[in-house]
Order: sequence, then C-alpha cells, then structure tokens
Amino acid sequence: MVRIWAGVAILTIFALLGATWYMGRAPADIFAQCRASQVGGGRASIGGPLDLVDENGNAVTDVEIFTKPTLLYFGYTFCPDVCPLDNARNAEALDLLQGQGYDAQAAFISIDPERDTPELMAEFTDYLHEDMIGLTGTPAQVKAASQTYKTFYRKQVDGDPEYYLMDHSTFTYLVFPDIGFVEFFKRDDTPKQMAERAGCFIDAIQ
Repeated sequence: MVRIWAGVAILTIFALLGATWYMGRAPADIFAQCRASQVGGGRASIGGPLDLVDENGNAVTDVEIFTKPTLLYFGYTFCPDVCPLDNARNAEALDLLQGQGYDAQAAFISIDPERDTPELMAEFTDYLHEDMIGLTGTPAQVKAASQTYKTFYRKQVDGDPEYYLMDHSTFTYLVFPDIGFVEFFKRDDTPKQMAERAGCFIDAIQ
C-alpha cells in the first residue's frame, strides 16, 4: 500500500512539473495590454487567406494586401451613409497613426461585386485616403473573404433591382502582416481611440 501511494505521489509531482514547464513555454499574449474587445469563438478563428482583385485589376492575396498594419473594412461604394462615414473615420484614424510616425494603411473590401468594379473602388478609396486600398472580386471570392473574417452581408431584394442596398456588419479589423487579425473596432470607436489602440499593438511588436 505504501508503494502504491509513493507511486501516486511521484506521478503527481511529475504532472505538476510538466504543467509548470508547459506554462513556462506557452507563448504570452504580447498584445494583452492593448486589447479592448471580446471575440466570441476566439481570435484564431478570424482571418486567413484571401484571394481578391485590387483597384488596379490585379489578382492579389492576403500576403500582398497586408504588407503593413492595416485597418480593414467590408462595405460597398453605393452605401448611402454607413460605409462612407466608417471609411472616413478609418481614414482619419490612419492620418493620426501616420502623423505619429507609424507605417500603416487602410483597406476596403467590397461586399457588392456586382457593381463595385476595380475602377469604382479606386475612385472611392483615392478620394478618402491615398493609402487606402480598394479590393473586390468575383461573388465567390468576396463571399470567401467575408467568411474568413466572420462578417455578414445580404442583398436587399425589395425595391429597385438596380439601386438595391446591402445589409452588412460594420466592424473594422486591425490586421498585421505575418500575424494576421489582432483586434477589431466598433462603429462608436473614435479615430483617436482607434489610433491609440492600433499604435499600442504596433509598438508591441517593435
């Protein structure tokens, strides 16, 4: 009986030592002090490979898109209010970041590929910021991109079939090259708040 208890004690010690070793080796969240959002399902489930068309008509992947910290938004150019306001807010946040010396950019993925040609995306993004990239693609490519970032969009079928509206989510994502998605911003986040939090994330990897 003594031997059995001794064996149990030894196994317990090894288990504790193994847990301590694992915890010591587990990667720490270097962005913990910067986070202000809660992500249901975990951050690892958001983001990933993209296959789209840029505003110059070139086929691009996520590797070519996210060459620097990027404020990413999904919307459409025919949007009457939300998308222009959100993208203008993102452009202002980008100005603040760049004014503080951060090398960053913004990207706008269309969820309305039927109407949003590369030319329209270029016109829209160039008006808002010189460092904002416009992205579109086939319906299948856009759907895949939306699913990758867990966004929602739906075409409103009632009304004029030519001047239809789109229902869609309105989060802005902070995406890093090599790392991927790290944070999201809500509509009520101000440009200053976005720049401060994005700057914190950028500082954490430098």
